[in-house]
Amino acid sequence: MPVVRLRAPLSELAGGKRELQLEGATVAEVLKALEREHPDVRGWILDEHGSIREHINVFVNKEYGQESTVVASADQLHVIPAISGG
Repeated sequence: MPVVRLRAPLSELAGGKRELQLEGATVAEVLKALEREHPDVRGWILDEHGSIREHINVFVNKEYGQESTVVASADQLHVIPAISGG
């Protein structure tokens, strides 16, 4: 199963887990599985249409990923919230 790696504050919403194994054939399927297993994450990564939110970056094996990006069982997905400040 693909491994999803989360950074704070998203890991805190997933029960403190920074690494999770989740099923799915695409980035969107894996992220929806994350939302099912950890409902507190719902709405933070995917919007109401199932699209990755503008302030979230997803990388699959160090390559930029989109909702339709195909993932394999050995892949690693890094979910990184954008950092901003002034």
